[in-house]
Amino acid sequence: MIKLGIAPIGWTNDDMPELGGDITFEQCISEMALAGYAGCEVGNKYPTHDRVLLKDYLDIRGLTICNQWFSYEFSTKPFEDVKDAFIKQADFLSYMGAKVIGGAECGNTIHGNYYMPLTNRKTATNKDWSALTKGLNELGKVAHDNFGMKLSYHHHMGTMVESMDEVDRLLNETDERYVSLNYDCGHFYFANEDPHAALKKFMSRTSHIHLKDVRNSVKERAYKDQLSFLKAVKLGVYTVPGDGDLDLKPIADTIHKSNYKGWVVVEAEQDPSIANPFEYAKKGYEYLTKELKF
Repeated sequence: MIKLGIAPIGWTNDDMPELGGDITFEQCISEMALAGYAGCEVGNKYPTHDRVLLKDYLDIRGLTICNQWFSYEFSTKPFEDVKDAFIKQADFLSYMGAKVIGGAECGNTIHGNYYMPLTNRKTATNKDWSALTKGLNELGKVAHDNFGMKLSYHHHMGTMVESMDEVDRLLNETDERYVSLNYDCGHFYFANEDPHAALKKFMSRTSHIHLKDVRNSVKERAYKDQLSFLKAVKLGVYTVPGDGDLDLKPIADTIHKSNYKGWVVVEAEQDPSIANPFEYAKKGYEYLTKELKF
């Protein structure tokens, strides 16, 4: 019951649109399918304004949309504004056949600031936490009751939910019926956490999985040279499974031994002028299927 998907972020980067700016939507999804994947997430070049057209483009390639990033901004925007945008996106994803809606709190975060070092991350206040957990519970209930979907929260470098302790707090202060986790081994590892220990701890609340690999040399440089998240990405901190220094086999074993039924998605943002997207997508797929037995 596990399906393999890939994010378009290896072809075109939402936060740094100059990366892959010349790569078309059609090239992106065609290469995803050619590499062997059954589904994908949504990128900035997808024609989401015309869901019928988009679905046709995907259907003829045998692809299904499995998730889409949503920027929660409970700490900086009125709740009703966030709710309206969430409902619009959930309606789109439901039409496309997705069962989860992802994303992270993006108010007062630094992950999208190219010049802000990761070490300058702001500490969230109790007011921020209250706004986040209350908002997630309410929107998670909307997703569940109105669309039959799960709100799958993505812990992320440079945001208020980055460490295992912060993920633990998020899950403890939200309703398990309405809020689950989008687990990402690469973000836990970049945050100097043990990604395998994290998965074992949070497996029962995990509804969506991102797998990527990490290059230790770039990770270490990011801390030593006070780099931003986006600078680290551009330098290649992330790569596809099997191409970096992270031991993914224990993580895969834990997934196999669990009752997880959902998507395992390669989300490995790189500079496509350096890391050919199709080549790396294929490399990641072959590692997932041959070495990790997905």
